[in-house]
Amino acid sequence: MSILPKKNELGFYEIRLESIGGLGANLAGKMLAEAGVLGLGLNGMNFSSYGSEKKGSPVKSFIRFSDPDVNIRAASPIERPHVVGIFHEALYKTVDVVSGLDSEGIVLVNSTRSYDEVRESVNLEHGTLAIVDALGIAVEEKTKVNTAMLGALFRVCDFLDPEAMKNVIRKTFEKKYPHLVEPNIRTFDRGYNEVAFKTYEASEGAEGKLFVRPVPALGYMTQPMGGVIINPGNSILKDLSGSRQGFLPEYHADKCIHCAACDTVCPDFCFVWEEGQDKKGRPQMFLSGIDYQYCKGCLKCVQACPVEALSEMREDIGYAEEHRVPHKFVLASN
Repeated sequence: MSILPKKNELGFYEIRLESIGGLGANLAGKMLAEAGVLGLGLNGMNFSSYGSEKKGSPVKSFIRFSDPDVNIRAASPIERPHVVGIFHEALYKTVDVVSGLDSEGIVLVNSTRSYDEVRESVNLEHGTLAIVDALGIAVEEKTKVNTAMLGALFRVCDFLDPEAMKNVIRKTFEKKYPHLVEPNIRTFDRGYNEVAFKTYEASEGAEGKLFVRPVPALGYMTQPMGGVIINPGNSILKDLSGSRQGFLPEYHADKCIHCAACDTVCPDFCFVWEEGQDKKGRPQMFLSGIDYQYCKGCLKCVQACPVEALSEMREDIGYAEEHRVPHKFVLASN
């Protein structure tokens, strides 16, 4: 008798993890598949999709399970998942995270917001929404988001054995990083126990989300005639907000001495300056704020600030947009 709760027409139970580079979704997918194969005797497959970009670019990890008598011969990306795990809320801006989700599918989100707020953000019509504060757990336990998300995923996929996952955690860390074994097991347990669920019932005959394959802005079918690139790569249009891993610098203007130490270490020129006069009437540049569109949350500025005018804060949805001080660009003319 099959222990898988659902299967598609090929006999697979499929999970897709949506994340950004640096949060550990690739490793989480490997460990999840290993626990299903070694712990329960299922057939399993895992692989990931990501580019060559720096940390912060979108990552997808795919996991397929099948009964022992069903071979997995498909190696294509998962387009109709039964479960979607979302490691980073900022992905909503650029990625259709629930594309292709089964009509009775489950969406697990790393968030502290309410069900209705998250549901609106991910555009979930029906199905089960699971929410866990994976980042908060990881910060408190001094571990990574992926272990907390794994704990929540094992609660979501209740046919999997949590003890098998704990054995995988021990196997992964005990040789090179033995001091990380117990913190990661605590993180896993907290993710498992602290995830909460809410189900939105589907109307009769309701179908799942339509899967839409992303089309590159400049590909062989979408590039303008003659190969002219009308939108060159430039700093005015880039948006690094999706690269942040949950934290950003908070600016305290009353403490700032305008020394520019922050600007010196910032790799993306996020700080906005305006010319003014000092107490003696001499011209001087004053820091007016941060353009969060370009901030990837590296927090080098926080470390460099000599007067604590910048501090680390956990990012709340909407904070960056409300407190952003845009750069004023001047376009050159011939």
